[in-house]
Amino acid sequence: MPLIPEEPQIHESAQGPRVTPAAGRAAQTPHPVPGPRSAATPRPGRPVPGPARPTPPAQRSHTSAAQTPPPRPPSPAGPQIQLIPAPADGALDAAGEAVDLLLDTGRAPGDILVLTTGDPHPWAAHELSFGEDAYWAQHDARDDVFYAAAAAAERASARPVVVVAVNAAGEGGDGAGDPAARALPLALARAEALLIVCGDPQRINAALGAGV
Repeated sequence: MPLIPEEPQIHESAQGPRVTPAAGRAAQTPHPVPGPRSAATPRPGRPVPGPARPTPPAQRSHTSAAQTPPPRPPSPAGPQIQLIPAPADGALDAAGEAVDLLLDTGRAPGDILVLTTGDPHPWAAHELSFGEDAYWAQHDARDDVFYAAAAAAERASARPVVVVAVNAAGEGGDGAGDPAARALPLALARAEALLIVCGDPQRINAALGAGV
């Protein structure tokens, strides 16, 4: 059956203990772009690049957590699948909010891989400016949230949670040329426990199939 958005709230059957944000953290957007962590970092998953690098572009304002539906029930055939409805130009913001909620509910930053089907996440664009070797070394370290283009998903290793921002416009009426149709099966194969997809529900259903 097609995916139907449900009441907002992320739930996971395999999440760790809840992490309380450190004192002094302001709950406002835009959030800092992830990068190598330092001693001054207020909480995991929210680092900024070190002093030797220029300040990366800030993330866009996130969507409200009230738009986040609960995940689908676990399936013995694969990970849970959660849909967060969002237009293409709002999918990146929705993915950022999903990452925030995952971290707030106890997920380790290194558990999370974020893929984009269109424009890259600002963190990924910034880190790639220093070369692919340094960029993928951060992926291999697995100590922080990693952002990558969906086209590079085959190079990314599996992680407990994969978040996909379907932020590219669809192509073709039959979905054959839709970037989501190529990206989502790869993302599903790399999600060990939970796949969160932010985008148009009709496109996502067509890409993943009505049986998921």
